[in-house]
Amino acid sequence: MREQLARLGDLRGWFTGTVSRYGTKTGWQGRIEETVLLVDIKDSRGMTVADHLWFNLTKGFAEQYIKPGDVVKFSARVTPYLKGYKGYREDEDLPPVERDYRLSYPTKFEKIGEAQLRSDAGALDKFMEVKG
Repeated sequence: MREQLARLGDLRGWFTGTVSRYGTKTGWQGRIEETVLLVDIKDSRGMTVADHLWFNLTKGFAEQYIKPGDVVKFSARVTPYLKGYKGYREDEDLPPVERDYRLSYPTKFEKIGEAQLRSDAGALDKFMEVKG
């Protein structure tokens, strides 16, 4: 569980995070939705509140032309959610449902740090494939 986020309650605040990579997920009615993984999420005081969080690649994120390694600042609301298997199979050894916290409704994106050039050119190639 993300204890630091839990302590913030239902607060809207400013956060920063480093773009790790892009991905996809299956959304409503099987549509493929693009996502972005932020790591080292910190609040406005510089305290780490989560090691990683996945976000939908919204218009606000996309307009910033962010790439892996860039640092972004954004406003978001802390919300609880239930994670774990919610089905009815009893024969599976699956983790129980538990309450966790996330950042929802991200807005007001701003790129505040550029990615450092790395010798790993494959990461940039993958970014260009995702962005099309």
